[in-house]
Amino acid sequence: MADKYLLGVDVGTYETKGVITNLKGEVLSTQVSPHEMLIPQQGWAEHDPEGVWWGDFVSVTKRLIESSGVNPKDILAVGCSAIGICVLPIDKDGLPLRKGGILYGVDTRATEEIAYLEKEIGTERIFDKAGMTLSSQAAAPKIMWLKNNEPEVYKKAHKFVTATTFIVGRLTGNYVIDHLTGSFVTPLYDFQARKWTDELTSEIVELDRLPELRWASEIAGTVTAEAAQQTGLLEGTPVTVGTADAAAEAVSVGVTNPGQMMLMYGSTIFIIEVLDKPIADERMWANPYLFEGTSALLAGMATSGSLTRWFRDQLAPDLVTAEENGGLNAYGAITEEASAILPGSEGLICLPYFSGERTPINDPKARGVYFGLTLAHSRAHMFKATLEGIGYGVRHHLDIMSDMGAFPDEVIAVGGGTKSPLWLQAVSDIGQISQKVPAVTLGASYGDAFLAGMGAGVFSDPTDINKWLTDSRMVNPDKAVAEIYSKYMDLYLELYKETKNLMHKVHELA
Repeated sequence: MADKYLLGVDVGTYETKGVITNLKGEVLSTQVSPHEMLIPQQGWAEHDPEGVWWGDFVSVTKRLIESSGVNPKDILAVGCSAIGICVLPIDKDGLPLRKGGILYGVDTRATEEIAYLEKEIGTERIFDKAGMTLSSQAAAPKIMWLKNNEPEVYKKAHKFVTATTFIVGRLTGNYVIDHLTGSFVTPLYDFQARKWTDELTSEIVELDRLPELRWASEIAGTVTAEAAQQTGLLEGTPVTVGTADAAAEAVSVGVTNPGQMMLMYGSTIFIIEVLDKPIADERMWANPYLFEGTSALLAGMATSGSLTRWFRDQLAPDLVTAEENGGLNAYGAITEEASAILPGSEGLICLPYFSGERTPINDPKARGVYFGLTLAHSRAHMFKATLEGIGYGVRHHLDIMSDMGAFPDEVIAVGGGTKSPLWLQAVSDIGQISQKVPAVTLGASYGDAFLAGMGAGVFSDPTDINKWLTDSRMVNPDKAVAEIYSKYMDLYLELYKETKNLMHKVHELA
């Protein structure tokens, strides 16, 4: 089967990536398609489902086939992933009923629905049934938001789907969702029974309007004639159920065994630790993992790469212009400036809650803060403090995991942020953890290709991904700065507690 291939495509927040590999994991072609995240108004975040989700998939797949020279008949299976917990209402023909698919936890529009459900059901009952509390990451309150604010759209909806479900539906005609992603349709997923439930409430939506629950590497169906014509794939090619981008990324770097944790430096920080048994804490997310019988502990901050991107565009436009004119990469230039700043940024602390915050505070009304500014501080101080603020957020999670008895045995760092040695070192120093950084990371699309291989029967065990992986390097903590960062960590935690009420008042005013 040396002449057979696997194709994976991942739709991320700001770009879509695709890859074709052979069965040894060797890459024949990669393709990237950038796109925009839409902010129709404060607190909202959306994608154009036709242009971004399906349009990018079609474009990237066509280019992968053309550039690799692979005959579509030799592609054994297709796998895809996308930004995780989205909500899109579609009609019986699979067509979107609104221009924007509502995105994951960075979209905080459903705060009133969350408050209502917590009051009607009770936070303890929700946690006991779902393995997590309600937050902006939960999909069901956003479905309820549609019911309350766009009732005609809600009534017309045949299904409410995620981005991955939408793409797989377009490919196969079948609307499915993997258990990990489905578990975030809180409070409509029973964490213990691994099924949809309306035991807590039947007020949100009828369960038959949700996709069918399956496991990520199962075959969802095969490419239809219409999808084949649009994508260049062969009609009848198997397509896996797929999953959320972060989970596919975890698989891509070998996070398959209990105790292994992925720390993803993407547009947001996302954490996935594989567990040998379910462990739940109200500050985190308890989930099934991708394969039957597996469990995981998940967490996600609201900003990381999106915050450094904001900083670059808003506070360093001169560096962006210089890059456009042939100068240094803007990120590289601001990082070089910040590299000279001592740990602690000379008394400057950043709370990175620029899109509210998901775990562990689960506060959609939280706000970003730079605290301790003086006339002696420069842009470089602020950028270093930004990286450190994200690092404090990671440390906050690690401390909770330690309290839970789930501190990871191995941390594997992935994502675009791993290109920044300064950022990696700050996180290791603040968290006092070693991070394994793979020499080559192709991201979620690489994990999608492997999951496609599992669906096609090429691989029988998730650990087979290790046969695909190459060398890695380690980023180890500097023990000399541990005490300095521990003191700042205490201030970081106290700063949120002291400003929380003010943040909420500002949110209401805005």
